[in-house]
Amino acid sequence: MPELPEVETTKRGISPYIIGKRVKQINILFPTLRWPIEPSLPDILAKQTLHNIERRGKYLVLDFAVGTLLIHLGMSGSLRVLNTPGPRKKHDHFEIVFSDKHILRLHDPRRFGAVIWCENDWREHALIKHLGPEPLSDAFNGFYLHQQARNKTVAIKNFVMNSKIVVGVGNIYASESLFLAGINPKTITRKVSKQRCIKLADTIKQVLAHAIEQGGTTLKDFTNAEGEPGYFALQLNVYGREGEPCPVCQRPIKHCIIGQRATYYCSHCQR
Repeated sequence: MPELPEVETTKRGISPYIIGKRVKQINILFPTLRWPIEPSLPDILAKQTLHNIERRGKYLVLDFAVGTLLIHLGMSGSLRVLNTPGPRKKHDHFEIVFSDKHILRLHDPRRFGAVIWCENDWREHALIKHLGPEPLSDAFNGFYLHQQARNKTVAIKNFVMNSKIVVGVGNIYASESLFLAGINPKTITRKVSKQRCIKLADTIKQVLAHAIEQGGTTLKDFTNAEGEPGYFALQLNVYGREGEPCPVCQRPIKHCIIGQRATYYCSHCQR
């Protein structure tokens, strides 16, 4: 699944080509992804200018004068900008054609992505308004994390993956952050001290920022706006490395399931 760094990479990749450009037409090639696409979008956005692109959690926010388009890449989606139409692939489901002939095309083999139209304030949309702070913002820090963790009895890995606590810390980056913080992913949240919460918040910021710099993690289904994979997967410490030596103590990396998600950790380095 594309996680926050992949979505941020996509935002940065597509923005220079389409911000400030006027929409020529909208093509809805498959009307139902995770939710139905608003069928009147071709009429609503005809001749409208794309003013800005933001990211909120794993949602891309495309801002027009008449409203906002929220795009989620789901489990396997990707966005690309083409400067010529080119042949469509089997799972190309939605595209925005701009007046300068650039095309923003959504490709989503599993169809778990979403294209959602908001006429009112997108921040108040049901999918957005309950999201926690951005992990790279000042609002997210160890003191906030410790305050939220008090009296919680879930595993710490599930806790940091809860988008109501902090957005965008998906499975890969939760495992990597907990490793660098030296915290066992099974640890009950309320047992994590303030100092360890401070360290964990710092490592989450460090891991996500580094992944964004590297262009996102190389996943089977993810490519960035230019069609090239990210490179962060080459530097993963524990994720996907069951049985391989820990980069610190050389003991074998362990694997377990927490919250129905594959989890990787070093039982010696993470306590």
